Amino acid sequence: MKKIAIGMAIAALVASPAFAASFVNGDFETGNTSGWIVGSSGYRGGIYNPALTPAYFLPGGAGYDTAPAHSAIVNAAYVDPNVSAALLGTTVYGGNYSYRVEDTTWGGYGSAISQSVLNYTDPEIFFAWKAVLEAAHGINDAAVMKLVLRDTTDGVDLITRTYIAVGGGVDARFNYSGGYYYTPLWQIEQLPIGAALSGHDFTLSVLAADCEPTGHAGYVYLDGFGAVNPPPGPGTVPEPASLALVGLGLAGLAAARRRKSV
Repeated sequence: MKKIAIGMAIAALVASPAFAASFVNGDFETGNTSGWIVGSSGYRGGIYNPALTPAYFLPGGAGYDTAPAHSAIVNAAYVDPNVSAALLGTTVYGGNYSYRVEDTTWGGYGSAISQSVLNYTDPEIFFAWKAVLEAAHGINDAAVMKLVLRDTTDGVDLITRTYIAVGGGVDARFNYSGGYYYTPLWQIEQLPIGAALSGHDFTLSVLAADCEPTGHAGYVYLDGFGAVNPPPGPGTVPEPASLALVGLGLAGLAAARRRKSV
């Protein structure tokens, strides 16, 4: 019987993946960027938006610079200096920290951050972002944000977002005030991992850059890269659809209690 049990255990190990990795510090709750590849801020003057990708500012990219990084970890008490808290809301989605890609002032710079996960087998991938883009110029040279969630096993981009600080470069996710396009709600991205993607390698990369003439700022807050959508932090208001679902859930609980008491 022992031989049979040992044989079954060995067979199970052979049949299963050698390892199943997960995200490292995807919510920045260590208070630093451990687990991430961080590009120091590079100058983007003379480089137009179609040529900018996150890889451009990451180590090895054409725009990578050894100058001090403009990006930073921010905590839950941090208030955006350009868009009021009453308009922008929180700068941390869940927990105590998030990461701001690029700084909040102008200067013609860009920054990027990236993390890869290998042999991913969890059922979903989540992450959350907010953007602030100072409006000016045209589609090729205004402040910009770009993010990509890439299946590096198949070489396919699964989620892509590009927003540029001009009227045709943003969508209904953004509001406008005081010269800035901004997302008042955290944008929650979700990728279901079905059988076709299970065990693949994935990379999330995020870029934010000031305008090309160097006079207008662009930056992104990033949080919650992981297998579970983290609960929103204090001060985050659920969208109306979410509130409706909460209301239905509470009504269901009340009905269940009434049935039990009858």
